[in-house]
Amino acid sequence: MRGFAKCVALGLIGAAVASDVHQLTKDTFASFVEENDLVLAEFFAPWCGHCKALAPEYETAATTLKEKNIALAKIDCTEESELCQEYGVEGYPTLKVFRGPENISPFTGQRKSDAIISYMTKQGLPSVSVLDKETIEGFKTSDKVVLVAYFAADDKASNETFAEVANSLRDNYLFGATNDAELAKAEGVKQPSIVLYKTFDEGKDTFSETFTKANVEDFIKVAAVPLVGEVGPETYGGYMAAGIPLAYIFAETAEEREELAKEFKPLATKHKGAINFATIDAKAFGQHAANLNLEVNKFPAFAIQKTDKNEKYPYHEAGKLVIKDIGKFVDDFVAGKVEPSIKSEPIPEKQEGPVTVVVAKNYANEVIDNDKDVLIEFYAPWCGHCKALAPKYEELAAMYSSSELSKLVTVAKVDATLNDVPDEIQGFPTIKLYAAGKKDSPIEYSGSRTVEDLAAFIKDNGSHHAEAGEPETVELRDESEMPEQAPAATEVADDTLNDMHDEL
Repeated sequence: MRGFAKCVALGLIGAAVASDVHQLTKDTFASFVEENDLVLAEFFAPWCGHCKALAPEYETAATTLKEKNIALAKIDCTEESELCQEYGVEGYPTLKVFRGPENISPFTGQRKSDAIISYMTKQGLPSVSVLDKETIEGFKTSDKVVLVAYFAADDKASNETFAEVANSLRDNYLFGATNDAELAKAEGVKQPSIVLYKTFDEGKDTFSETFTKANVEDFIKVAAVPLVGEVGPETYGGYMAAGIPLAYIFAETAEEREELAKEFKPLATKHKGAINFATIDAKAFGQHAANLNLEVNKFPAFAIQKTDKNEKYPYHEAGKLVIKDIGKFVDDFVAGKVEPSIKSEPIPEKQEGPVTVVVAKNYANEVIDNDKDVLIEFYAPWCGHCKALAPKYEELAAMYSSSELSKLVTVAKVDATLNDVPDEIQGFPTIKLYAAGKKDSPIEYSGSRTVEDLAAFIKDNGSHHAEAGEPETVELRDESEMPEQAPAATEVADDTLNDMHDEL
């Protein structure tokens, strides 16, 4: 028995040691990237919670991708700080795709094994794979969504348009093409056509309109989304980027969500291309109902969000979803007969400190409808990084509080959990500059959160190019009263809404 236990223990140790993820150092990194055509590198810290959550997903992906000669590596930034600084790592985990030491791009996929495998498989293929009768059937089922173009060999214009779309969307979808007329005939399409194959709904959609980049992209945007999908951490970003309204169907059980998806399918079919419909787990992500101005804990529930303007249209018959009534509500929404619901704190009677407090009801006046350069922080009260930034942000605001500078620059903040704002915020804190005369093109701040760098950002990007002055005498919060934070390298990664605030 003792010998058996020893063997089991040794086996477990061996299993723990074995890994298809390559741990690199400053001495091995350069040669590894040069020797492998395609590498996904994770820059991490052992104490980072998101890194710990990623680890098993990353291991699974590494094992699968090894068979495709795609290498996954990791670098411990607590041990290799110089290497991480060299590659501009500001948050953990940071993932970058290397095609040699000079060709580097950010990994923009989801941090799940299936998503990593899908994303890196696409990176390993040309933007458009050339298909023939031997390879086309396997290609059709190689991912959840693939696109195959059926073109004549001499149709240069259609080929170039398709290649242009493929280059811009290669991170999201697989693209293939064939000029074999017999394959087009077997598929039941005429040249030129594009067929989008998918593992859901009717299985495929065909594009046969005028071949322009915009038309093809619009076709993909609609056809690649399930009629009634599901909102979750892996799909949230895609729905936000789709550019069309999203209808949420909240339900607490998988069975109820499945049943509602079937009931909503005719409605989703009717409004295909105008509204995306998706169920959402009300037990896991029920708090998101409050973000849509629904009453929390009354499910099932329904709401529509205009993702481009972040406008919310809650259906107020919570706890009961009658499809006939929902259908009329959706029809009225499409016809522009439903007014958006606006959540707002009261307008402050008096601004107490150097930072201007903005709410939904005075957002336009304070941010948009004026001739000032307005720097605004979108924050959440629960966000640790927002709390750490607060005293620095107040110090920054005090530097523009003189009678002259206050006419040119406003430093403001808005609680994005209690106020509806026109911006779709992907993480906290988010800081944007609305320059005078350029309010329709705000610039998001992505630098270090220091007073000096923020002041330089206002000067360099503001229309007035105002130089920060000495802070007026104001009572600033003692930074020692702020909760202790993790090192600055976690700022980008730890407060993203793509982690859905650990929900949505």
